[in-house]
Amino acid sequence: MKKIHFEHLGQIEQVAKEIADYCSEEKIWVFKGDMGAGKTTLIKSIAKNFGVKDIVSSPTFSIVNEYVNDSQEKFYHFDFYRIEDQEEVLEIGIDEYFYGGSYCWIEWAEKIPAFIPDTFMYIIVDVDNVGVREISVSKIVNGMQHG
Repeated sequence: MKKIHFEHLGQIEQVAKEIADYCSEEKIWVFKGDMGAGKTTLIKSIAKNFGVKDIVSSPTFSIVNEYVNDSQEKFYHFDFYRIEDQEEVLEIGIDEYFYGGSYCWIEWAEKIPAFIPDTFMYIIVDVDNVGVREISVSKIVNGMQHG
């Protein structure tokens, strides 16, 4: 497990680079954190690290946003916060995204547990009472946490 602490947003690009380097071998990344913890802001910086020039924003209403970098590599950003019944994701063809070989950055994955692949990078963003963030990054394989 990798732990990263940062105190202000000026450090987010370096944090995003560390996360991208650490997680790059896996395509599915699950972000966990309270509302307002900075998940979307972190994903914006990670996308920039991968060369995405598109405007990165939360896909809360559309469920998924697609981004492309200069190499035409596709990245998908999901926000399942508004999902009431996890079966709803079948309508958007969730398996095609998750098993299509592109990076998938997922917020509120706990809303669709039956559809999250068995192996993914788990990125937890915690904020203490003075705004210091601690990010824990680990790999989950078949429900078990690894390094």
